Amino acid sequence: RLMPELPKFDDEDLKSYGDEEEELALSPPAALMSILATQELLLENILECIPVGKFEDIQPLSDEFCLVLGYLLTWKLTLAFFKAASSQLRVLYSQYLRRTKSLNKLLYHLFRLMPESPVFSGPTSEVPNKETKTFFTEELHLDVK
Repeated sequence: RLMPELPKFDDEDLKSYGDEEEELALSPPAALMSILATQELLLENILECIPVGKFEDIQPLSDEFCLVLGYLLTWKLTLAFFKAASSQLRVLYSQYLRRTKSLNKLLYHLFRLMPESPVFSGPTSEVPNKETKTFFTEELHLDVK
């Protein structure tokens, strides 16, 4: 609920930015970026020996699982923040992410975490002869206990 409200404050400050020649960048909320930076370092330590294209199978409810889940949820908050921002602010935020290489790190992490075969092995109510179910075609339900 809070994330969509935050860009309004940056919108008010946007008028103070002039037309300088250097490319401007504006950080999304500092607390969010601080958490993201910490999680990027921790995740890099876990995934550093895995080349892009290979994937790491992480056991549910392990420390690594919780770290990856926290990292992905932080990105979800960041994207909710972006969605609520004006197009002018999105440009400034994306410049910041480009400079900090956060988006590059996200892609490296995702490609290391994606399974080789995204076939969904969960329960399906469909007839087995239908199309193959994948993680991209099925909605996942996460139960927090």
